[in-house]
Amino acid sequence: MLSRVSFNSLCALEAAVRHRSYSRAALELHVTHGAVSQQIRRLEVELEQTLFIRVGNDMQPTPAAEELAKVVAKAAQDLRSGVESARFQASLCPLVISIGPSFARRWLAPRMAELAAIDSALEVRTDDGLANLRSDGVDVAIRFGIGPWPGLESRQIFPDRLAPLCSPDFLARHAINRPEDLAEVPLLRHTGIPWRLWFDAHGLPTPPAANRGVSFDDTSFMLDAAAEGIGVALGRIGFAQADLASGRLVRPLAGEVDIPTAHHFVWRADSPKLARIEVLRDWVLANSQLDR
Repeated sequence: MLSRVSFNSLCALEAAVRHRSYSRAALELHVTHGAVSQQIRRLEVELEQTLFIRVGNDMQPTPAAEELAKVVAKAAQDLRSGVESARFQASLCPLVISIGPSFARRWLAPRMAELAAIDSALEVRTDDGLANLRSDGVDVAIRFGIGPWPGLESRQIFPDRLAPLCSPDFLARHAINRPEDLAEVPLLRHTGIPWRLWFDAHGLPTPPAANRGVSFDDTSFMLDAAAEGIGVALGRIGFAQADLASGRLVRPLAGEVDIPTAHHFVWRADSPKLARIEVLRDWVLANSQLDR
């Protein structure tokens, strides 16, 4: 099997044969004249024969060098064709995105028309499970956590910022002017977002209301319940932008609570669909800036 040095030497040989010059070959390959000369010498040692003879300012290839250069040129063309074919096939295959149901519904769904214009061959898989980007046929994942994830690239979409959210009707029926007032109204609970985070941040004891009443394990469902006027939800601001913009939800109190977790755009750097992934990544990150 050819070593890495031998392969580089073959590339140097092919360029030197075409140009009849080590210097011009070095310029094409973006290496030094000395590097080309050294690679050719190593190849001559491997093949146990002379490949170039200096004639004036030119390096004249031997018949053996000429024949080998033809083989290398054809192999290089085959490699280029193979790469282009792989790129073409990658452009036709669906770009598979693994995303949690809440993020899909609250953040992605309102933007689907624009997203479809970015890449029309998308497959969106909604699942709370942790997709394996090497064995599950998934190209991109929106992951919730702190990160990083070993062997994968990731960029934070937006930080996890929490705030009380309720319907305008609920706020009209309940006087909520201070953080303390939340202790006197129905609070909607999420199994992964305890109200304790909000009350601790404001130096207040967690009231009994924060540990009773309706509980949810899905952020989107909890925000829907809040929009129906059932109670106040401690929700992720990034998920509630569309509801806040439409007036379906309002923020009864100013202020937010930052926590370490966040949503991240995760992908493989060696993916054959990397060009499409980078376009999608840049679109997601640009849109997430609007939610900060």
